[in-house]
Amino acid sequence: HHNRIRSIEASQLKPYVALETLDLSFNDITEIRNGCFPQGLHIKELYLGSNRISTLEPGAFDSLSRSLLTLRLSKNRITQLPVKAFRLPRLTQLELNRNRIRLIEGLTFQGLDSLEVLKLQRNNISKLTDGAFWGLAKMQVLHLDYNSLTEVNSGSLYGLSSLHQLHLSNNSISRINPDGWSFCQKLHELILSYNNLTRLDEGSLADLGGLHVLRLSHNSINHIAEGAFKGLKNLRVLELDHNDISGTIEDTNGAFTGLENLSKLTLFGNKIKSVAKKAFSGLEALEHLNLGDNAIRSIQADAFAKMKSLRQLHINSDSFLCDCQLKWLPPWLMEKELQSFVVATCAHPESLKSKSIFAVLPESFVCDDFPKPQIIIQPETTVAVLGKDIRFTCSAASSSSSPMMFAWKKDNEVLHNAEIENFAHVRAKDGEVMEYTTILHLRHVTFAHEGRYQCIITNHFGSTYSNKARLTVNVLPSFIKTPHDITSRTGTTARLECAAEGHPPPQIAWQKDGGTDFPAARERRMHVMPDDDVFFITDVKIEDMGVYSCTAQNSAGSVLANATLTVLETPSLIHPLEDHVVSVGETVALQCKATGSPPPRITWLKGDQPLIVTERHHFTSGNQLLVVRNVVLEDAGKYTCEMSNTLGTERAHSHVSILQSLGCRKDRTTVGIITIAVVCSIVLTSLVWVCIIYQTRKKSEEYSVTN
Repeated sequence: HHNRIRSIEASQLKPYVALETLDLSFNDITEIRNGCFPQGLHIKELYLGSNRISTLEPGAFDSLSRSLLTLRLSKNRITQLPVKAFRLPRLTQLELNRNRIRLIEGLTFQGLDSLEVLKLQRNNISKLTDGAFWGLAKMQVLHLDYNSLTEVNSGSLYGLSSLHQLHLSNNSISRINPDGWSFCQKLHELILSYNNLTRLDEGSLADLGGLHVLRLSHNSINHIAEGAFKGLKNLRVLELDHNDISGTIEDTNGAFTGLENLSKLTLFGNKIKSVAKKAFSGLEALEHLNLGDNAIRSIQADAFAKMKSLRQLHINSDSFLCDCQLKWLPPWLMEKELQSFVVATCAHPESLKSKSIFAVLPESFVCDDFPKPQIIIQPETTVAVLGKDIRFTCSAASSSSSPMMFAWKKDNEVLHNAEIENFAHVRAKDGEVMEYTTILHLRHVTFAHEGRYQCIITNHFGSTYSNKARLTVNVLPSFIKTPHDITSRTGTTARLECAAEGHPPPQIAWQKDGGTDFPAARERRMHVMPDDDVFFITDVKIEDMGVYSCTAQNSAGSVLANATLTVLETPSLIHPLEDHVVSVGETVALQCKATGSPPPRITWLKGDQPLIVTERHHFTSGNQLLVVRNVVLEDAGKYTCEMSNTLGTERAHSHVSILQSLGCRKDRTTVGIITIAVVCSIVLTSLVWVCIIYQTRKKSEEYSVTN
C-alpha cells in the first residue's frame, strides 16, 4: 500500500498463483473491472480499503470465488452496489464501511452463502429494500451503525436466520416496528443507541425471545408501555442510559414485566426524581442497577426489597428529601452492603442540608411538613356521551412555596396541547398549606378521547401521580331498522325487524302491549333471530294481535319503536245455530255468535232473501241475536245468518217450525193421557185375574191332599 496504484492489471497478478493475502489499501485505485483478477489465483484475503473506488463491475471478483475469505472495501467512494455483485460462496467477511452507499437493493448480496460478518457502517444508507440481505443465511454480525435509517422492517431483514449481533446505533430510527424482528429469532445482541426513539410500545420486541443484550442508551425515550419488554425472557443486559425516563420509575406501570432473568439494568442520566415501590417489580434476578446522575429526591420503602441478588446499586444525588419516609433507606443499604456505590445527601429539611443520609440520625428523619405535593382529590372514571363536554379534576396539597407545575397524561403520554385550568388557594384550617387544583377540559368528546387520564403535579421536591381515571365514550342507540305495522292472516308467519347502532352496541328487547307476556312464546311459536335482527311469530293467532315494542338500550340510554300487528281471520261460528219449534204467539230467539278479524258484519236472511223486519223483530248489538215475538205462521221457514268481513263470507242456517194453536196441542195431550190410563187399567186387570187363578188352584190342591 501507499504506492499510488491506480488500477489492477491481470497480467501483473498472473504469476502469483500461490499468493494468499493481497493488500492494495491506501492507493489510488478508482474501479474494479471484470478481468482484473486472472483465473488460477488462490487469494484468501484481499484488502482494497482506503482507495478511490467508485465502480464495481458485476462479476469482478468471480475468478476468486473458490478461495476468497475476506474482502475489505472500506473507505472508498462506492455509491451503489450492483445486484449480485459478489459471487463469492466462501467469503466470510465483507467490509463496505465508510463508503457513500445510500440504498441496498434486494438480492444485492446473493451469492455470499458463507458470509458471517458484513460491515456497512458510516455510509449514508437511508433505506433497506425488501430482501436486501437475502441469501445471507449464515451471517452472524451486521453493522449498520452511523447511517441514516429511519426504520427497520421485517422485509429488509428477511433471510437473516442466523444473525447474532445487529448494530443500528447512530441512525435516525424513531420507532421500533413490532413486526421488524420476525426473521431474527437467533439475535443475541441488539444495539439501538444514539437514535431518535421516544417510546417503547407494548410487545415491540416480543419476537426477540433469544435476545441477551439490548442497548437503548442516548435516545429520547420518555414512555415505556406496560409489557414493552414482553417476550424477552432471556435478556440479561438492558441499557437505558441518557434518555428522558421519569414516570416509568416514579409511577408504577409494570414496564419491566417479563424480564425475570435480567441481571443488569442501567438508567444513568435520566430524569428520575423518585422511585415508586413497585417500579422494578419483575426484576427479582437483578444484580446490577445503576440510577446514577438522576436528581432522586425520594425512594419508597422496599422499592428494592424483591431483588434478592442485588450486588451493586448506584445512586448519586444531592437532592434527597430526608423525611420519615426515607428513614428506612440507610440501614437497608448498610445491611445489604450496598452503601459503597451510593452517594446521597439531603436537600431538605434545611437543618440536614448537604448531610449524607448515612450521617443522619434515625430520629432526625421526621415528617414535620410535606413539601412534595400530595394528591387529595383524585380524577374520577367517567362515562360520556359522544359530542358532550367533560372534565377531570385533580387536587394536591403542599407545605412548600416552591412553584407548582401541572400536567395531564393520557395512556401514559403527556398531553401537550390540552385545555387545562389551574388555580391555587390557602387551606383554611392551616395557613401554611397550599392546595392546588388542575382541571382538564375535553370538548365535544369523540372515540379518540377514550383512555386512561392521570394528573401529575410537580414542584422542586418531586412529582406526584394521581390514579388513572378511565374515560369511556358512548353513543346513544339509534335505529337502523325500525319495525313497521303489519297485517297477517291466521296460520301465517308474522315478521318484525328491528336493529340499532350505538356504542357500546345496544341490546335489543321486545315487549307486547307494554309487557313481556307473549302468547306465541308460551306456545313456542315465537322466534327471535339476533344475528338477522328479525322477530318471527309462526302460525299467527288472534291472541297475537297487539302493539309490539322494540327497545334498543346501552349504557348511554335507550330508544323505543312501536309496531302494531293486526291479525286477519275469516268469519266462523262459535256455536252452531239450532232449529226451533214454537206455537203461534210465542217468542223465538235465534243466536248467531260469530268470530273473525276484523269483526264480521252479521246479516239475517229468510228463505235466501233479506229478512223483512217488522215491529216484532228485534236485534241485539251486532245482530248476533234475532228475537221474534208473537210469531205467526208466516214466520216459519229457513233463517240464514250471513257473516262477512274483508276476508270473505260464511253462512249458517236455522229452521223454525210454527204450530197452529195452543188448544190443539192440549187435546193431543189429553188423548195421550187417556191412552196411558187405558193401558194401565188393562195391565192391572190382568194382574188381578192372575192372582185369582193362582189362589183357586192352590185350594183345589189342598182339598185333594186331605181326601
